[in-house]
Amino acid sequence: MVSRFSKSWRFRSLKTGAMVILASAVLVGCGQRADTTNEFIDDTEPADRLYNEALANLSAGRRGPALEKLKEVDRQHPYSEFGRRATVLQTFVAYRSGKYDDAIASGERYVQLYPASKDAAYAQYLVGLSHWRQIPDVTRDQENSRKAIQAFNTLIERYPDSEYVADSKKKILFANDQIAGKEMLVGRYYQERREHLAAISRFRNVVESLNDTRHVEEALARLTESYLAMGLTNEAQTAAAILGH
Repeated sequence: MVSRFSKSWRFRSLKTGAMVILASAVLVGCGQRADTTNEFIDDTEPADRLYNEALANLSAGRRGPALEKLKEVDRQHPYSEFGRRATVLQTFVAYRSGKYDDAIASGERYVQLYPASKDAAYAQYLVGLSHWRQIPDVTRDQENSRKAIQAFNTLIERYPDSEYVADSKKKILFANDQIAGKEMLVGRYYQERREHLAAISRFRNVVESLNDTRHVEEALARLTESYLAMGLTNEAQTAAAILGH
């Protein structure tokens, strides 16, 4: 009798414990679902509203807030028509605000995503301009000159009928002139130290690879001097003849 009561009591205890655990699990589950629901509340805003707010900020001269709104369009509505417009406008606003690295990043992204778009040439042009605006004087490294040339050449090759081609060619000439100026600066330094081989290498680079710049005549004259200093008469005469011509 005791044994039967004991078994019955243990069964009821197990059943009660199971119900308590189940109830607790349900409560915990409800709490988790509530938290999860709060986390997944849709906070996206309509693309047209964000885009128009960006335009309104631009009209009022508030580039910073405009740029943030454009980034939100791109973030919340990627690959949409408003997202496409926002990306190229974001490139323009970043460029006009002097945030050249941001302009380069968004411009390159636009061209990669929409290479056949009517605004692709403009985005590529802004990439080139962003590098071009960062070209330093000839005493410093000319990496941005090279990047500008590359970006403008890409525009000319991909979009030869673009309205931006003519200006791109002019800016390429300027960037090449900066690179040539740097080469001449280094070449003159080596020449003064009587390191004529190193100087000749720099001057020849200007004559052979940067021959559409204003530094070619000086490069030929200094080539002649360096060749003569090394006793290379024939090479000196050739350089002098080209200079005379």
